[in-house]
Amino acid sequence: MAAVSMRLPAVRAPLDSSAPRGGEKHLVAPGDTITTDTGYMRGHGTYVEDEKLIASVAGVVERVNKLVCVRALKARYNGEIGDIVVGRITEVQQKRWKVETNSRLDSVLLLSSINLPGGELRRKSAEDELAMRDYLQEGDLISAEVQSIFSDGAVSLHTRSLKYGKLSQGVLVQVSPSLVKRQKTHFHDLPCGASVILGNNGFIWIYPTSEQKDDEAGGYIANLEPVPLSDREVISRLRNCIMALVTHKMMLFDTSILYCYEASLPHQIKDILKPEVTEEIVLETRQRLLDLEG
Repeated sequence: MAAVSMRLPAVRAPLDSSAPRGGEKHLVAPGDTITTDTGYMRGHGTYVEDEKLIASVAGVVERVNKLVCVRALKARYNGEIGDIVVGRITEVQQKRWKVETNSRLDSVLLLSSINLPGGELRRKSAEDELAMRDYLQEGDLISAEVQSIFSDGAVSLHTRSLKYGKLSQGVLVQVSPSLVKRQKTHFHDLPCGASVILGNNGFIWIYPTSEQKDDEAGGYIANLEPVPLSDREVISRLRNCIMALVTHKMMLFDTSILYCYEASLPHQIKDILKPEVTEEIVLETRQRLLDLEG
């Protein structure tokens, strides 16, 4: 009979508040007064009452010149052109796929916005339209780039680069989009033997790093070979490290994930999510990031 681990309630010590999380952030709750200066312009997440600029959502105050807005800490993904996203196919329609990307509306991937297997760039024919389900079908996970935004806020995607396409072996982790740090690249091969795609929409894909890039497949041939146990353990550890960082609202990027992974090595994978272990790992990660900035 398998042993069962039981935990009793315990008072947890608060994290050291003197350690900033990537710089001081002005956090507000709904109804908080942001400023009484009438020279500022009202942006998203704010409203004006009695000549005061007041927050309508809980989040971080951001200022761009005289424009003030509040970025919600927990919100659906709002697409921006050029964003890298990970999504799941929900429906195959005429000349397009519907994709779940953690936004208010389903995103759209047009048949004309993909590379066919082999990396071909050509006009899509009626035969291609009939074979759409052979490329992507319901439930498939893909990586893509935001091409444009429709007037209703829906996102149009494209996979015209060979680095985008169907995702076959790995683990999907869903976090708040506000915790994913914007970087020049969101595809990272980590030295621990696994790779991550940090989707701007809060969907993170962790997968084994392939030794050779198979460009001939054009991103639509699924690799169904068994994944070695060592790779699965690395992926599981990375997944738990990301959840530990999310628990303490730390920004997710390649360096923070790698530092957290290295801090977790003395512990078993299953123990990483225990509150006291999570706190120890995150504190060490935060200190290393502060030393790096200093």
